[in-house]
Amino acid sequence: MSGKPATAPERPDRPEQPERPAGPGQARPQQPPEPPAPPEHPNQPGPPTPPEAPRMRGRRPPAPRRRWSLRTRLVVSAVALIAVVGAVIGTVTTIALHAYMQGELDRQVQGFVMRAQMPRPHESRRAQGGLDFVAMGGLPLGTVGAWVGPGGTAEAGAMLANPTRGPEEKLADLTAAQVAVLNRVPRDGRPHTAELPGLGHYRAESTKDGSLVLGLPLGYVQKTVGRLVLIEACVTAAGLAAVGLAGSAMVGIALRPLRRVAATATRVSELPLHQGDVALHVRVPASESDGRTEVGQVGAALNRMLGHVGSALSARQESETRVRRFVADASHELRTPLASIRGYAELTRRGREQPGPETRHALGRIESEAERMTGLVEDLLLLARLDSGRPLAYERIDLSPLVVDAVSDARVAGSGHRWRLELPDEPAVVYGDAGRLHQILVNLLANARTHTPEGTTVTARVRAATGAAAGDDGGVQLEVRDDGPGIPAELLPHVFERFARGDASRSRAAGSTGLGLAIVQAVVAAHGGTVEVGSVPGRTVFTVTLPTAAPSEARDTAGRTAPGTGR
Repeated sequence: MSGKPATAPERPDRPEQPERPAGPGQARPQQPPEPPAPPEHPNQPGPPTPPEAPRMRGRRPPAPRRRWSLRTRLVVSAVALIAVVGAVIGTVTTIALHAYMQGELDRQVQGFVMRAQMPRPHESRRAQGGLDFVAMGGLPLGTVGAWVGPGGTAEAGAMLANPTRGPEEKLADLTAAQVAVLNRVPRDGRPHTAELPGLGHYRAESTKDGSLVLGLPLGYVQKTVGRLVLIEACVTAAGLAAVGLAGSAMVGIALRPLRRVAATATRVSELPLHQGDVALHVRVPASESDGRTEVGQVGAALNRMLGHVGSALSARQESETRVRRFVADASHELRTPLASIRGYAELTRRGREQPGPETRHALGRIESEAERMTGLVEDLLLLARLDSGRPLAYERIDLSPLVVDAVSDARVAGSGHRWRLELPDEPAVVYGDAGRLHQILVNLLANARTHTPEGTTVTARVRAATGAAAGDDGGVQLEVRDDGPGIPAELLPHVFERFARGDASRSRAAGSTGLGLAIVQAVVAAHGGTVEVGSVPGRTVFTVTLPTAAPSEARDTAGRTAPGTGR
């Protein structure tokens, strides 16, 4: 039943229209919900307000902090410690020097004030209005003074401006603001710091009776202390730079044994420990494994760990060798009895005497199971030989004819599938064993035929390798692609393992032994190539990459397994 769409809420400025009755087969229009009525009493709580949904704000994840190396941390810590010690020493030295020089200046001020109060009978009158004490001998340039009158306020002051001229030309008058500062000096007979406008800081002292005020400039003290601070800063900066360089070199030398230990661990991590006969002879040198030092303890512990790992790998290799030898011997010994069983069954079935229906059915089952058992034994024997590192017969091979032959055979065996070829115009030449490469194609095509329904399109493609798969000397890629149901996600990481099975379609009833893809992986690895698989419903692709290396280079790369496989 089709319903009439809900009408949008009317705007308050439009007149409300009457509601029309719904016709047959039509739904009644939905009215917008009315807003909740406000409370009658202002103190009465209204309906609860729904919580506002939190706003999602896109925040950039914080950038990971860059961690400093041990060498950098040690050098920075040493430099920072020395900088703190230098700052403390410099601060204490500066304060002590400033206190000492200011104390000396205070003693001078007190001495000159006492001289100014002493009577001078050889002078007939006081020059410069009673400010002649400012021009006494021994006073430094810039000395200031003021004579306090009967009212207790200094009305004029003078400064020693030029001690080399006559008595009246030595002094210069002070301004009213400067005299006002001298008036504010406490009358306690002790030196105090006063800042005279335009002249700077002074240590001024007034007599206890308040008759005069005398001040000596602090400029020399301040310049000396400032020069000391500058010298300390320059020396400290140069010392920190020297300490940083020397400390970096010394820490680098001290950490050199630790770098050798790290290099040993790196060499071990680069060894192919996942396959083959592992000879783990890499050890930390004896000079870096002395237990009396911290680095030596790390090196000794690493050597003990490598010894345990080497023993475990040797035991594993011995166990795998025994298993491979047993599988190879058993497979080889089973070939003859299986051939005899097949021969006797066929002879009995084709004999002169005609067996009954049940006997013929039993003989057919014996032949089919013996044939299947023979294939399983041959696969196990091939895997055992590949695991033992038996060399292959390398030659220059064009993959295109091999693919054409393999697809032709697959078309005969699986007429219900659609088979397609995508071949390059140029020859796709690789170095390898023709029989083993043909077996790769047969197994991949048989895998596609066995585990996909009829009507599935299977495409075999040969092309030049691109990207990282091409390697340094290029390569050739062989793809087998189908549009079947795909491989289950839980089985995909294990498809190249031996006896790996998925759903019922991959059971023994379908003719699968579970070794076809394991043989593909082993043969490709023996050629120094890689095999990968990607599968989603409707698309499954097996990609084999083979190098175009010379036979000698191929032997060097033989035995490497494909990424992500278990062997």
